[in-house]
Amino acid sequence: MTSAPSQPFPLIFGLDTFGDVTDAADGRPLSHAQTIRNIVEQGVLADQLGIDFIGIGEHHTDGWPLSAADVVLAAIAARTTDIHVGSAVTVLSSDDPVRVFQRYSTLDAISSGRAEVILGRGSSIDSFPLFGYDLADYEELFEEKTNLFAELMKGGPVTWQGKTRASLQNQDVVPHPESGSFPVWIGVGGSPQSVIRAAHYGFSLMLAIIGGSTARFAPFSELFRQALEQFGRAPLPVGVHSPGHVAATDEQARDEFWPYYLEVLTLYSKIRGFAIPTRESFMREIGPHGALHVGSPETVAQKIAQTLTSLGATRFDLKYGMGGLSQQAVMTNIELYGTEVIPRVRELLAPSNEPARVT
Repeated sequence: MTSAPSQPFPLIFGLDTFGDVTDAADGRPLSHAQTIRNIVEQGVLADQLGIDFIGIGEHHTDGWPLSAADVVLAAIAARTTDIHVGSAVTVLSSDDPVRVFQRYSTLDAISSGRAEVILGRGSSIDSFPLFGYDLADYEELFEEKTNLFAELMKGGPVTWQGKTRASLQNQDVVPHPESGSFPVWIGVGGSPQSVIRAAHYGFSLMLAIIGGSTARFAPFSELFRQALEQFGRAPLPVGVHSPGHVAATDEQARDEFWPYYLEVLTLYSKIRGFAIPTRESFMREIGPHGALHVGSPETVAQKIAQTLTSLGATRFDLKYGMGGLSQQAVMTNIELYGTEVIPRVRELLAPSNEPARVT
C-alpha cells in the first residue's frame, strides 16, 4: 500500500483532452464538429461520475481541432453542476493575457466559480505562425505575458508596461471574478525556469509528463517548494498531467491504445523530433516507471498512486483519448476512471495505509 502525499491539499482527479479526432464505427475519422460535440458529452459524463476536473488543451491542427477551448468548456459548464472546467493548456505566449483573463473569468461566471486555467509556453508551436508570433521571442513572450496575467489576477485597475502588447494605464478589466479570482496553474514540461516562474507569481504547478521516467520530475516538485519558501509564499499544490487509457484488462487497454499511439507519435516525430516508438519502448512507458498510465483499473490506479507519492503531488489529470480511438472506447475509459480508478487511488492513498515498499 502507499501513503498519501504529505501536503495540506485534497486529492484531486481530473481528465484532460486535446480533442483528438475519434473514429466512427466504420473507421472513418469524425468531423471536427462532431468531435467537439462528443467532447461536450464526455464532460457531461465526467460530471455525472463525480470526476473533479475536465481540461481542454489548445491546439490548431487537423487532428486536434480545439482552437477555442473556452467555448467548449462553457458548453460543458452549462450542462454540469460540479465538475471544474479549464484549459490544459492555454498557450499564453501566442495569446493576449487580457483576453485570456476575460474569457476565463466569463467561464467562471457561467460555471458559478468552477473555472481554472493552466498557462503554458506551448510545446505545440502551431499557434505561433497562425497568429504572427516569432519563435525567436518564445521566452520573452511567455515571461512578459505571464507577468501581465499575474497583475490581472490581483484584481482592480491594472497599470502595466512591456514590449509584447500595448501598455495599460489604470485599466479596469471586466468581468470581475465573482469570488475575486480563480485557480491558475503553470504547465511545466521540463524547464526549471518555469517552475521558479510559477512560484514567483504564486501560481500552482502542473507537471506535464508525456514520456520517459516519471521520477525525473521529482526535483521539480522540490524546487517548487523551495522557491515558494524563498519568495515568502504559502505552499501551493503540485499536479501531474500524463497520458493514459483504461480498459477492462491490461491486454485490452494495450491493444486499443498502442496502434493509435504509434500512428500519432510517428506523425509528430516528423514535426517535433519525437523518437518513433517501438513495441518495446511502449511497454517500458506503460511499465512501473514510465509516463503512460495504460491498463486495467487496478493497474492504472496503482501507477497513479505511485506517481503522486513519488512526486509529492496531490492532483492527477489523465490525458485521455488518442486520435483514431472510437467514441465508445473513450467513454468507457472515462467511466472506468471515474467509477473504479479514482476510488481505488483514494483507497491506496488513505492516510491509514502503510507506505509502499518500492522495488
